[in-house]
Amino acid sequence: MAEPTVPSAQVLCQISALPKSDRPLIVCDVDEVILHMAGHFTEFLAAKNLTFLSGGYRFTGNIAPIGSNTPISQEAVRQLVDSFFDEESHRQKLVEGADTALKDLHSDWDIVLLTNMPGPHNKPVREKLLQDFGVPYPLLTNSGAKGGAVAALAAGRPVPLVFIDDSPMNHVSVNASLPSAVQIQFVADKDFRAAVKPSVHIDLLTGDWTRTRDFIGGILSKV
Repeated sequence: MAEPTVPSAQVLCQISALPKSDRPLIVCDVDEVILHMAGHFTEFLAAKNLTFLSGGYRFTGNIAPIGSNTPISQEAVRQLVDSFFDEESHRQKLVEGADTALKDLHSDWDIVLLTNMPGPHNKPVREKLLQDFGVPYPLLTNSGAKGGAVAALAAGRPVPLVFIDDSPMNHVSVNASLPSAVQIQFVADKDFRAAVKPSVHIDLLTGDWTRTRDFIGGILSKV
């Protein structure tokens, strides 16, 4: 069983700068949730003569040279992800309906975007891209499992808190650190989503923002 995680000093500093609020909170990931990543990253790999070995929803151990079944190392994967954010993240496309669904939800909920991305230099680029897409909510950068950061964001807030993320690891972490959270596993890419086997703590698995908005919209009526 996963243990609760401790948030980093860096993310706690960002959280402390947020305005105080007594509204319920949505904590939402960015990549593969608000911005497409899987398809774009697949094209990025192909340009480097690399490919995913399977449709399984993971990077490490699942990327190899085209024509080979031998995956590249974990360090090579990390370097690829770093390069993607440095070179390509400003070209990522909006997941259909994300902007309007979040705008609708914002009438009743506060929204904070929590993303894992390498290098603080990438944050302004991402903030501008999101704002240009009509997604102007506070963006916090995190490293590693998100449970500690989500629990810190929940402190002093009324329940419920909704957590939206594509990563199984992050959902396990949030379940350990804040088991009261409503957890939505959102995976925009249909092939990756089809490979997901949601854990018992997942309240909704989807890749559709209309369905997500309607699901969250019904939560407050039950509180």
